[in-house]
Amino acid sequence: MKFSNKSYFITIPVLVILIAGGLKYSTGSSGIQFGNTGVSPVKSEAESAKAFETQNVFRKIFSQNKDSVVFITTEQLVKVRNPFFDDPVMREFFGRENGSKVQKRTGLGTGFIISEDGYICTNHHVINGVDKVVVNINGKNYEAKIIGSDERTDLALLKINPKSKLSPVYFGDSDKVQVGDWAIAIGNPFGLDKTFTVGVISATGRRDVDFMGGSHLQTDASINPGNSGGPLINIYGEVIGINRMIYSKSGGYMGIGFAIPMNTAKSILTQLQKNKKVKRGYLGVNIVPVSEEDAKQMGLENNQGAFVGDVVNGSPAESGGMMVGDVIVQINNRNITEVNELFQAIEEAAIGDTITVTVWRHGELKKLYINIKERPGN
Repeated sequence: MKFSNKSYFITIPVLVILIAGGLKYSTGSSGIQFGNTGVSPVKSEAESAKAFETQNVFRKIFSQNKDSVVFITTEQLVKVRNPFFDDPVMREFFGRENGSKVQKRTGLGTGFIISEDGYICTNHHVINGVDKVVVNINGKNYEAKIIGSDERTDLALLKINPKSKLSPVYFGDSDKVQVGDWAIAIGNPFGLDKTFTVGVISATGRRDVDFMGGSHLQTDASINPGNSGGPLINIYGEVIGINRMIYSKSGGYMGIGFAIPMNTAKSILTQLQKNKKVKRGYLGVNIVPVSEEDAKQMGLENNQGAFVGDVVNGSPAESGGMMVGDVIVQINNRNITEVNELFQAIEEAAIGDTITVTVWRHGELKKLYINIKERPGN
């Protein structure tokens, strides 16, 4: 069969267009059809299944919180030394003042709105030492003022002055969070605005992730650089934590992230708003570890509790009658099984409050009533 040049150049482009458009490809009277033209039998089942309902909840959670999560950029002016001037001859010739130059460093992070008038929560490490903080809300920039920050809990409070009311997040009860609960992160990883990731709560009460010993929620929801300061949200759309850090050997996501519990953050943020710093309670004791053998000699069933190795002169503990050798086992009916729990209980107590401290002394329980004072040099 012989084709003319005309029919060849007309037929080939038409064939390409049909294939590229995803239409039926036909050769002569017989044809080949790609894909099933019917409706997937799973579709109708999925629409009525729990998984589909959960998907709709995820969509609603994003819609509810997308205008409450903010993009934070920071600027810091730093002096950078020019290695050319390390040579003393060069410094002498060109002048010592030319030995360094000022450069602007930028950083990014996430925050979320906690009041209609512009208070914003983020991490201390996001804004620590910077000269300028800019908050972006839906494409509009606001220069933010740092109201206060706390290195110990890695929390910071910012304030902007919006022209209209903002949409604050809803707070959840982080004490009720359990392993296996849904965990949702919204933030700006690597500068990708309003990224939504989903996982579960992997552990609660993690205290060995930093030298401060603070309690953390662990999650496998994807968290990366730039997520710091953003919200960790439950299935009800409530913020249960502030995303703080990840465990990583590469610098990126490896399935282990940590968040500051919201119940811890609420009291810290309130203090930052009122005092621009955190006033922590002070007991005035030095705690030493107790072995299981030591515990048995004192008549204790195990080595739980906090053994008092020293009482500071003039401290609330001394005024309240605490003695060296006491084992603190309860604070206000809250069991103390390890030292970190004691520290947390004292820090959560308000300055001026009188707390009930139960100690094990000479084979029996004794209640002490101690008035909490502010930590010296706070």
